[in-house]
Amino acid sequence: MLTAKNLFQEIIDNDESFQLFCSIAASGEAQGGWENGRIAALVAPGLRDLAPKISRHGADEDKHGRIFHALMRKRGLEPVPVPPETDYTMLLEQRGIGLAHDKLRREEPLSEQDIVVYLSHSRVTEQRAADQMELLVKYFGDHPELGRAIHMIDNDEVNHLAYCHEELLRLNRQGHGRLIQRVLRECALAEIQVYRDVSLAVMSHMGRILRWPKAKAAVLAAGIHAVYAYERAAGWHKMVDLRMPERRDALGGPATPAPAF
Repeated sequence: MLTAKNLFQEIIDNDESFQLFCSIAASGEAQGGWENGRIAALVAPGLRDLAPKISRHGADEDKHGRIFHALMRKRGLEPVPVPPETDYTMLLEQRGIGLAHDKLRREEPLSEQDIVVYLSHSRVTEQRAADQMELLVKYFGDHPELGRAIHMIDNDEVNHLAYCHEELLRLNRQGHGRLIQRVLRECALAEIQVYRDVSLAVMSHMGRILRWPKAKAAVLAAGIHAVYAYERAAGWHKMVDLRMPERRDALGGPATPAPAF
């Protein structure tokens, strides 16, 4: 039976597909670490209290990248170039989602509106990350090779999502509500399209590596399109609602180290 668990098991059992999977994940995490580091350095003067939390977010992302590199090293594998069509963060930027890298490379302070855009973008993408890690924990939380790493990253993603909810609610109370809702909606609708396109591209590469028959590839592609259709119709609403999280001040301390990796 073709299930998410069986599909991922097939990917991690093969060195070449596992190498590509970890390389894509590590690249995205490293990019997120850089972005958060630059935003922390340039954060709007009126929101300087956010800088340590943004830095913590970036440190977590860097840590996740190191974890994926370590998982490859354990198998004697080296990172491989990430195909452009699978680069989630780059494709989001090309769609105008989040803060442009050109802006982050300058030494000009960001505005409060920029921080609203950053947090709204993060709220959407962290929802995706948290959902994916929840699924991996469900299926592979006790895996001897991946289990510890998955649990560690999952805990961080829950913290990141809680932080986004809490800070956006605070900014909403300060009068940014209309901007927050507009940016959240724009980000969510663009993200589900990018996620669909990246998913199709990743599955195409995995199918080539694992020599999937055309029928199997077609079923997987149809499943990805079905998920997109659901998210386009209703599922995107999950990415834009705001509620006070159970974990308060989730990024209020230093990043949790990962000594095992």
